[in-house]
Amino acid sequence: MHTDIASTLPAQAIEFPADLPTPWRSKAPPSSALPVLLQADGPGQPLEQALQRQRDWIDATVQQVGGVLLRGYAVPEVAAFRAFAAGFGHALLSYEFASTPRSNVSSGVYTSTEYPAHQHIPLHNEQAYTREWPMKIWFHCVTAAQAGGETPIADSRAIYRRMPAAIRERFAAGLVYVRNYDSDFDVPWQQVFNTDDRAQVEAFCRRAGVQWEWKPDGSMRTIQRCQGVERHPRSGEMVWFNQAHLFHPSNLQADVRESLEDMLGADNLPRTVLFADGSPIPDSMLDEVRAVLDQETVIFPWQAGDVLMLDNMLAAHARTPFEGARKVVVAMAESHGNLHQG
Repeated sequence: MHTDIASTLPAQAIEFPADLPTPWRSKAPPSSALPVLLQADGPGQPLEQALQRQRDWIDATVQQVGGVLLRGYAVPEVAAFRAFAAGFGHALLSYEFASTPRSNVSSGVYTSTEYPAHQHIPLHNEQAYTREWPMKIWFHCVTAAQAGGETPIADSRAIYRRMPAAIRERFAAGLVYVRNYDSDFDVPWQQVFNTDDRAQVEAFCRRAGVQWEWKPDGSMRTIQRCQGVERHPRSGEMVWFNQAHLFHPSNLQADVRESLEDMLGADNLPRTVLFADGSPIPDSMLDEVRAVLDQETVIFPWQAGDVLMLDNMLAAHARTPFEGARKVVVAMAESHGNLHQG
């Protein structure tokens, strides 16, 4: 086994020097250790052996650093990836209350977001627009794109620390996400909730603290107050944890935003986000947020067979535009949330 840090140290004792050598990364902020690289001993070593021999080390390193990239292991089929992810002690989760289109590959394994290849998907923590989310998330590169298609990541603790104090304080009060489900402009509610039974949808909303409204045309609107920042349940560290910059209209191209606002009205956009008191978030504030995200971004090129494991609260992820065929599949586990806080 080869790593870019001393794998013989217990996880809590690992220290990362400022000049940590990571030549396989194409972009990273100074002193970032994301992701820790774990390489196979040689060609053909089964991914299963990494689980058998290094599971505790991988788990501890993910909890401390935020992510581990396993490279050079043999992953002959998606089932091997699924078994690896399921081997960390938690049942794999289904993709509920979705915000993007995905396809189910096998039980608990999904395609990554199925947006067109030319589109950039900004950094985000999975399902941070809800009050329940997975603590663990895995990515497996089945086919690396000919160009682009990386999955950038970033340390959510570093993002929180770098964020201007005034923005941190404003977001700490919480956010309100508003979604209008219309198959013409976004993911329809039937796909979001994995059912066309309104009673099941309403039961989910009641349990998840989501307000809902059925519109005369059969479409749906939901409103949910969520966190803007959050405290990690194990380390106690504060993390930047929201998807305001994705849901806000400023995430749209200017001409698309103008057309949608003219056509639908600002209150009926497919998705938007407000401060907890219902007041609008200025475009300029989200520009500052995006600038911080960019400063903390880590990028590495995928290699076919790679497996990336992240702590979903400690590390955000994204997707760059790409050319050629690309297939990256995803698994999630260990549900956590703050619904108990009322």
